[in-house]
Amino acid sequence: MNIYKVLLLLMGLSIMGCSDLEEEPVGLLSPEGFFSTPEDIQLAVNASLTHAINEEIWGRKLSIALMLRSDMVNLNSTQTRRVEMNMHTITGDNEMVFDPWTRIYLGIAAANNAIAGAEQVSADDAVKNQVTAQAYFARAWYYFHLVRLFGDVPYIDSPVEDIAAAANISNTPEAEVYANIISDLEYAEQWLPNTVASRATPSKAAAKSYLALVYLTMAGTSNTQYFQMAYDKAKEVITNKGAYDVDLDPDFQTLFNANKIDGSKEPIFALDYNNNEAPDNAYDQTCPMTGIRGDDGWSVASPTMAVYDSFDPDDYRTRVSFQTEATIGGTTVDYTNFQISGHEHAQNTPYIAKYTRYPGEFARGSKRATSHNYNMLRYAEVLLIAAEAGVEIGASDALGFLNEVRGRARNGGETTNGGYVPETVAPSAVPADLSSITVADVLEERRVEFAFECKRWYDIKRRQLGDQVFGASGYEGAKADWNSSVDYDTPIPQDEIDRNPNITN
Repeated sequence: MNIYKVLLLLMGLSIMGCSDLEEEPVGLLSPEGFFSTPEDIQLAVNASLTHAINEEIWGRKLSIALMLRSDMVNLNSTQTRRVEMNMHTITGDNEMVFDPWTRIYLGIAAANNAIAGAEQVSADDAVKNQVTAQAYFARAWYYFHLVRLFGDVPYIDSPVEDIAAAANISNTPEAEVYANIISDLEYAEQWLPNTVASRATPSKAAAKSYLALVYLTMAGTSNTQYFQMAYDKAKEVITNKGAYDVDLDPDFQTLFNANKIDGSKEPIFALDYNNNEAPDNAYDQTCPMTGIRGDDGWSVASPTMAVYDSFDPDDYRTRVSFQTEATIGGTTVDYTNFQISGHEHAQNTPYIAKYTRYPGEFARGSKRATSHNYNMLRYAEVLLIAAEAGVEIGASDALGFLNEVRGRARNGGETTNGGYVPETVAPSAVPADLSSITVADVLEERRVEFAFECKRWYDIKRRQLGDQVFGASGYEGAKADWNSSVDYDTPIPQDEIDRNPNITN
């Protein structure tokens, strides 16, 4: 791939043919002339966020990588790229590293185009800045993934116009990347509206909630200042949940039901897979990667028995999160017989059910191309951010926030059994409220509440839990190659380093 094509891809101009890009690269290196109305800015914003639902990010590559790197999902495959993720032997040649890296920078480039293009638009600030704020939010969202994955990364905040300069860009220190993320989210917080028609559109609550999560991440294990900031920002969302139209959904299963999720108040920011023939491979494949595949009786990523056994069987969230029955070859069996299919990767363990039960009307073979709204951040997480940060600063209401999440789980709700037969789960006394709270309690609540939602690896990293969870007593057993001195950071793609020695790991 030549430098012109690389840079133009970084521009996010993927709607044009590659032949056009290579024939006239100079004339396409600027958004000048395209932007004249707020609607034009919105088009660029939409282009930016569309990259997130591509197969290379949340359609499969990044979502599955995050699951495999955690301590809750084991691998049923011998493919090298996935084995590296599961065993923490990741190399810079791994396509599950390179593809998300490239696609994220495409999303950033499109956001940069929107922000730069907005300067050319003559419109009332109240109108223009509200749309432009979505681009600031999108840029922050992408960089937040990059900095948590890689640490120091190149920070690009404007359209690429100088090829020579772009070819010599270097890493930006992690602290500076975080400062820029905060600045973008603060702009978004100022201008985004309180409510939006779709939770796939950034809102004021989304900006505040991500600021809370960014501060919690920056706090690590001991930074009281950032814990206080995380707590304060989460409390702003909690206190104003009515104005922002957010709350816990009464039924935990609704959060993973493509037919109902659009009516839920719990999602604060989501990636929305809502069509049947999305272009450019922009459709969901997480479902067939994690849920059992019909008559084949297998999946790529599944929990170990130790993970399943660590969940309370009377907790409604266990029922929603795990598939324990399936119809294989016309016979309904429980998980102890999943290998009846004879498939080499079938496992006699429960599989992940969050994405397979209600994939929506557009799901194709093996439930590819679902209609799911994947919750990037939901109200339950805001409550648990306030709880965790609150414990660290001694806030008296931290326990109440955690118990609010547990209380919702006691509601029960409408789900299906493992064979997809509808059933109503009655309210129960499980999980009971806690009478006291520690950081470990909150992390455990996050593990259960957000199981298989691609958050666990980031929790392991920010709390430096690797030596504990990847040891012999971990849910997946000892990961012999785990090395805490290097494995918390993902190696930058080797192709990037080969092209530009200024970029380093």
